[in-house]
Parts: sequence; structure tokens; C-alpha cells
Amino acid sequence: MSSTFVHYSTPSSLPSDYALLSRFASSRRNNDNNDSAIENTEDESDEAEQVPEGRLSPRRSSFPAEYIRPLNPTMAPMPSMSANKHKTWSSGSKSVIPSENTPLLGPLVPRIEEEVDGEDNEERAQAARNIKIRAYWEETKILAKYTLPVFGSHLLEYSLVIASVVSLGHLSTVALASSTLGSMTASVTGFSIIQGFSSTLDTMLPSAWTSSHPNLVGLWSQRMAVVMFTALIPIIAIWFNSEAILLGLRQDPEVAHLASVYLKWLSLGLPAYTFNTISRRYFQSQGLFTVPTQVILAIAPVNAFLNYLLVWGPAPIRLGYIGAPIATAISYNLISLFSLLYGIFFVEKTAWHPLSFRCFTSLGVLVQLGLAGVGQTASEWWSWELIGLAASLLGPISLASQSVLLVSASSTYQAPFALSVATSVRIGNLLGERNANRARISAEVSLLIALVLAGISSTMFLVFRNSWAYIFNDDPAVVSLVASILPLVALFQVFDGLSACTAGILRARGKQFTGALLNLSAYYIIGIPFGIWLAFKRDMNLAGLWVGLTVSLVYSATFGVALCLKTDWQHEVDKVMARLAKDKRVLSHGEP
Repeated sequence: MSSTFVHYSTPSSLPSDYALLSRFASSRRNNDNNDSAIENTEDESDEAEQVPEGRLSPRRSSFPAEYIRPLNPTMAPMPSMSANKHKTWSSGSKSVIPSENTPLLGPLVPRIEEEVDGEDNEERAQAARNIKIRAYWEETKILAKYTLPVFGSHLLEYSLVIASVVSLGHLSTVALASSTLGSMTASVTGFSIIQGFSSTLDTMLPSAWTSSHPNLVGLWSQRMAVVMFTALIPIIAIWFNSEAILLGLRQDPEVAHLASVYLKWLSLGLPAYTFNTISRRYFQSQGLFTVPTQVILAIAPVNAFLNYLLVWGPAPIRLGYIGAPIATAISYNLISLFSLLYGIFFVEKTAWHPLSFRCFTSLGVLVQLGLAGVGQTASEWWSWELIGLAASLLGPISLASQSVLLVSASSTYQAPFALSVATSVRIGNLLGERNANRARISAEVSLLIALVLAGISSTMFLVFRNSWAYIFNDDPAVVSLVASILPLVALFQVFDGLSACTAGILRARGKQFTGALLNLSAYYIIGIPFGIWLAFKRDMNLAGLWVGLTVSLVYSATFGVALCLKTDWQHEVDKVMARLAKDKRVLSHGEP
């Protein structure tokens, strides 16, 4: 403390100081020696100082108004205390030299300085900025740590499909076309539905994990399993009758037949694929992001070997065309088995809920959010199939170029999609912790990271645009067409990344229906009709289709970012608490 302040020779506490000042004030106000009042005040001091061991004394923010008049005294500069025993106290322009008879209270009470009072507004503002910057940096590191393993798991899972296509691509052109048609049908009628329903767990599980009842993670996972395995019944029915459906869509009879065969064998892995989408989110909600990656990393080489063995292996083992979907189905089942074993023997049972009839409760909530999730996820998947169909009407050069552009954009999309999954989990965890402010920061940081990832992808496409297509095709016409459209694809990356990230934030908030409306209006009301009009009516061909896609994502990303930035995060916390309270009643009392 500076020499300008009075140093007391003995330690004191605020309660005892208050009692002392109160006694002087009472003496000055009443001008008599009221012993009883003084004794009462001393009792108050003794009582105030009786604080339980290990706890700090309670602090008073101010003295009672009846003892101190509202003034704003200041201290004038004074010489050193050792040089001058008198201290000049000032109030406004009036200075007084206090003596023994100067009353302690009155118009000249010195202000009690706190440590923070010595800081000026600029220092406080700088401290607040430093805290905010640190919070943003911490969220950046957390989201990066979550995103990398998710990105790896999605790439490895994509490799299961690539291995099947590559193995069949060397059999014949018909086999390649059939497997492509079968994979497309599986995505539209099956995988997109399953992914849409499982996105509901992005809302339920992370907040449950950080609540006071983490075993709700297991209960919601069991409920989702009931819903999704019920949804498999119509999906499998469609796959087993796909030949008639494809013939009705004017597909080549031989290709339609082989595609149907592909789907029938692939259906052996459909239940396992469904289980994997649930188990992945079960692990991720607990922060175990590397577990699904490690499991798929172990199975990916097995899948490649099975594709070779069953399609091209020795005669007694070789199955030819059907070997590829069988290898994929086996791989899905192996992933399920390894995930189950890992969860049983290597993960704490904190999140697990014993199997019971409670898994058949609250299914309506999951169905409602699941259907909205299908609208949010599947609408985007289906739009790309429509664009591919439109590109096929423009000729083989446009179709080949569209394949190059689609594979390129899909590959770069994996990074912002992984970020969206990580963001859903992180925000959900924070909402379960009732940390509204940090959830807001996490959402804002995720949008900034999405822009950085988009900048990297855009720069790559712009720098290598004249040679990019050579990775996939040597036709000069294809290379030239791809090079002319890649600048548009580079712009597309920015809004594609933002749209993916906002979708993850909306899932964390349980706003799948809002995301579905946004995607449906963006693609099917604005983007695709506009792109088809440009391609066929304005003779812009393939570039027109991509202009339409870009416009749809500009619309989706703009409104999505606006919705996320305007979110009332405290309200989101209240919603999560209300939902968790209902589940806690079910766990505690068995109420429906």
C-alpha cells in the first residue's frame, strides 16, 4: 500500500471495523455515553467475528446509510509520514489538518480502497479482452482436438465404399455402373435416412453426459436403437424390391438387376451400419472421439483385403460381383463387434443405463426430431443426386466433369462436416453444464474455423485448377471444363463450410426442423430450379448447375449464420434443463 494511506498497527477485519465505526457514529449522533448501546455494538462485533474455521469472513459492500452521509472525499498529496506527523485530508477545495479531536466520522471519511480500484477503465477493458481472447483460443484448441479424429473416421468409412467401387470397376463397365447405381440407391433410400435419424443424438447425448445423470446417455441411445431398427423395416423392403423400382425409373434392365442384387447382399450389413451410427455418437458424447477412428482404422485394411479376396481371390473363395457388397457388409459387422467389445471392456460404465422397458418411453420426441433430421440431412444428399441426373443430360463430357467436381467437393466437405459434429458435441456438453456464455463462444469459434478450412480448400482449387482434373481423367475436354468451373467451386467452399457448421449448431440446439426447412427451401425452391434454368434455358450447361448450387448455399449459410449468432443461449440452457428434469423424474420415480 502506498505511503499516502494510513497503516494500522494491528490487524483488523471488516466486521470489527464496522463495529468500531458504528460505535463512534452512535457516540457522535447521540452526544452521550450510552453504555448499553456500546455493549450491544461490542456484542455485534464479537458475533460478527465468530466465523467457522476454514471460511473467510463475510464482507460488507458498504456501511449503513444511517451512519455515513453520502460524500465523495479524496486524499490530498502528503509528504512522507516520517517527515510530517500531520496528514492533510481534503474534500473538494477544502483542506483540513486532522488532530486528536477530529471526529472519525463526518464529512471527512477516507475512502476505503480495494485492489481493483487502483485500475483505470482502460486496464479493466484490457483485462476483459484478454479473458475473451483466451476463451476463444481455448475453444479453438478443443474443437480442433475433437474435429481431427472425426475427420479421420469419416474418411476411413468412405474408404469402405471406395474399395467396393474400385474392386468392381475392374470387372466390367456394367458391374461398375450397377454398383454405382446400387450405392446411390442405398444412400438415397437407406444411409441418408439412418444418418438423419441418428442426428437426433447430437441433441440428446452431449447435454445428458454433463448433467447430474450421465446414464441418460445410455438410455437415449437405447431409445434411438428402438426407433431406428423399426425404420429399417421399410428400408429393407425397398432394397429387396429395388429392381422393379429401378425399372420403373427407366434404368437399363441388366444394370437394374445387378444393382438390386448388390442391395440385397449389402442389406446384411444394414443393421450393423445403424448400430455404428449410434455407438459412434455414444462414444463422441463422452469425449471419446478417437474410439470410432481406431475401430475403423483397424477394419479398413481388412475390408480392402476382403474385397480382393471375395472379388478377385482364389477360385474356391472368389464370388465375383457379389463379393464386394458381402465384403462391405462383413466390415460393417466387424466395426459393430469391435465397438461393442471396446465399450464393454475399455470404457467406464458411467454413461450406460441397464436395459429395461424405459427404452420404449419418450420415443415420440426422437421420431419428431428424427424426421426433421432426415429432412435436414437427406435433402442435401438427394439434391446432389438430382444435379448428377441433370448433368447426365448434358452429355458425357459434362457428366465426367461433374463426377470430378462432385468427388472433389465431397472430399473437402469432410473437414467442415467433421467440425460440425465436433461443434454439436461441444455445445451440447456446455449446455448440459449450464455454461451459456461458453456455448456462445464455441459456436462463434466454429464459424471462424469453418472459414479457415474453406479458405484452404478454395486456395487449393484456385492454385491447381488447370491441372486438378488430371488426378481423375486425362481427357483434355474434361480437364478444360473442370478448370473453368473450379473458381466457382472455390467460392462454393466458403458457403458450404459455413452451412455445414451452422447445421451442427442447430442440431446441438435441437433445431433439426429449422435446418430441414432451410435446406429444403435452399435446394428445392431456390438452388436447383435456378441452376436447371441456367443450364438448359440460358445455355450455361454444367456451370449453370453449379451457379444454382452456390446460390442455394449462399442462402442457407447466410440465414444459418444469422440464426446462430442471434441465439439466446441462456434460453437453450433452460430448454436442456427442462428436458433433463423430465428424464430425471423417469429415472427416480419411473414416471412416464
